[in-house]
Amino acid sequence: QVQLVESGGGLVQAGGSLRLSCAASGRTFSRYTMGWFRQAPGKERELVASKRWSDGMTYYADSVKGRFTISRDNAKNTVYLQMNSLKPEDTAVYFCAAKKGIILTVETYEYWGQGTQVTVSS
Repeated sequence: QVQLVESGGGLVQAGGSLRLSCAASGRTFSRYTMGWFRQAPGKERELVASKRWSDGMTYYADSVKGRFTISRDNAKNTVYLQMNSLKPEDTAVYFCAAKKGIILTVETYEYWGQGTQVTVSS
């Protein structure tokens, strides 16, 4: 069982930065693929970034590539999403998630956080 708690969301102006954190409980956190999703009002949930535990490989959605960075600190059981050059269209609730699967683009995750709001003003 893994419990996930996100933090770090907030209101930022376009062009600014935010870093989201996701603290995980559970002894085997280091063996999970971690992902960040977002969902804007009226839109489908989108996989933004994911990072595999075994080799550190990452995936980024085209919409965030070059601006967002996913990282993890296994010693702290924490995964991060550094978001730079934010745009109004990045406004959404951001969720972190964990799964045992290793395919980065598969969006089926077993564990989810409660979400944190990110709002980017123009």
